[in-house]
Amino acid sequence: MDVSELPLVGGHPALDLVNTVERGVPAPGWEPRDYVSEPAALLLWARRAGMIDEAEARAVTEAWDHDPGAAHAALEATREIRESLHLALLATAALAPEPIDAASCGAALDRLHCRWLAAAGRSTLAPDPRGASAVRLVVGVVPASLVPDRAVDAALDLLRTADVERVRRCPTESGGCGWVFLDRSRNGSRRWCRMADCGTDVKARRLTERRRAARRATADTGTSG
Repeated sequence: MDVSELPLVGGHPALDLVNTVERGVPAPGWEPRDYVSEPAALLLWARRAGMIDEAEARAVTEAWDHDPGAAHAALEATREIRESLHLALLATAALAPEPIDAASCGAALDRLHCRWLAAAGRSTLAPDPRGASAVRLVVGVVPASLVPDRAVDAALDLLRTADVERVRRCPTESGGCGWVFLDRSRNGSRRWCRMADCGTDVKARRLTERRRAARRATADTGTSG
């Protein structure tokens, strides 16, 4: 699976950004796969996630082709936003297996704030075409920095407006992948990022384990008899 097939299960673009890297339980020699390890992959993901539109994607491509250094700077900025948001979510939504200290959470929020200040400096005010208010803040008007600017805007929107009690983490302790998502189920009972993926896989593994245990028990009974 590559970024063009990566499931968008978060329920919010910022959560889908967090899920662009594998979040499973680390194992010796295991390197988590990063699905946006190069600018082209990041741009494809941003278009799929609805963070930018087609015309904006063309403008970003032109800017990055003209200045490859800006492309890599945008990639590193977006990945920093992603990891800072992930840490902040683990702390504020109590999703981490062990408590995260306040200093680490504070540092993550400071990084997001600094990225937001930079994005705000590149933003502009424009009349609101919907008429809901007099003006709206347009984030991402500089093509070279458009993706990280939209990413940090989405991250702050999530942290400021989402119900943290509805933020879930696909349970790694039960064999899940560790991706995060908003639980919009009526009774708040959603457990897996996608039942068709992690939920089904875990159930299949448990069924296999039960069958093996049953075969061993039968074999042991036959031997003892």
